[in-house]
Amino acid sequence: MFTGLTESLGLLRDFSESAVGRQLHIDAPEITTALGDSVAVNGCCLTVASITGSVLRFDLLHETLARTNLGALAIGSTVNLERALAANGRLGGHFVQGHIDCTSAVLEVNDQDIDLGLSFELPAELARYAVAKGSIAINGVSLTISDLGNDRFRVWIIPHTRQHTNLGHLKPGDRVNLEFDLLAKYTERLLAARVGP
Repeated sequence: MFTGLTESLGLLRDFSESAVGRQLHIDAPEITTALGDSVAVNGCCLTVASITGSVLRFDLLHETLARTNLGALAIGSTVNLERALAANGRLGGHFVQGHIDCTSAVLEVNDQDIDLGLSFELPAELARYAVAKGSIAINGVSLTISDLGNDRFRVWIIPHTRQHTNLGHLKPGDRVNLEFDLLAKYTERLLAARVGP
């Protein structure tokens, strides 16, 4: 479980092929981890498979490559990193599982003084989970949906988020990882079970 509050930025050093997919090598000098720890990389929960100095290696299965933007990243890309929430930790964002629902394209970037507005595609099959003023995780960052349309939504980024995550570098056409609010999914499931088919 994560909070959607990025701890640091990592640098994609290398991809290597494996029998089950690809191995992702991230230089992460600002966070301390151990073998087997869970780390959200651009919001995707991954397990530390090896550590060499400050470089963490993660195994990416075909499912992860198909559902996230990790496989499309270029060497030298920055990624948002967050370690799993400790049981006595503070929940400053919202409950984020690290299970990516889909990727989405940046539609528009609005730079207004110190604020940054970002508009994204809203996939029709997942649109029911998006609520105006509700929570969403974009590349693992907990944000609030400010504007909601039938096929798009917008968030606003404060200067701190712009400076300390990779969202401030997004351009139209870039793809991001989306995770919709866990509470909405559970509510839908419980109501469906109660009402029946």
